[in-house]
Amino acid sequence: MDRVEPEDLDTGTLALFAGFAASGHVQDDLAGRGFGDLRFSHGYVFQHLVAGRPTIGELAAKLGMTQQGASKAVVELERLGYAERFADPDDARTRRVRLTPRGRDAVATARRARAALEERLAARFGAGRLAEARALLTEMLDELGGVPAIRRREVRPPR
Repeated sequence: MDRVEPEDLDTGTLALFAGFAASGHVQDDLAGRGFGDLRFSHGYVFQHLVAGRPTIGELAAKLGMTQQGASKAVVELERLGYAERFADPDDARTRRVRLTPRGRDAVATARRARAALEERLAARFGAGRLAEARALLTEMLDELGGVPAIRRREVRPPR
């Protein structure tokens, strides 16, 4: 069995690849539960629809993209049945975006998949070691300035 040794990769790359592998497991679980059309990149839009109902302009600003790009992403999520546009109750000229019931189901399913993965990792490595790894990654995230974006639900892909 091929192994990656800790010294083979720098810390950031190792953390990134571990995150990609974890995300792959969640994606596989989602696909097995009827959400195979979701992509990793959809998560960047979903994070703003979980607790908010932004306009396309607001969504574009939070994602650091053009309104055209944000609109394209929303059109795709609408086509797949995860999001919908609706008239703002205070101003019918303004259109907002929200998750549909299917979108909310996908969020709940992803949360369950991540929880199951955490249980699997704790069983494999021990709850204490997993907690230590999580604590170290959290400290690294704080050191590298990534916490505010998480708190604001404004995580963006790297440039």
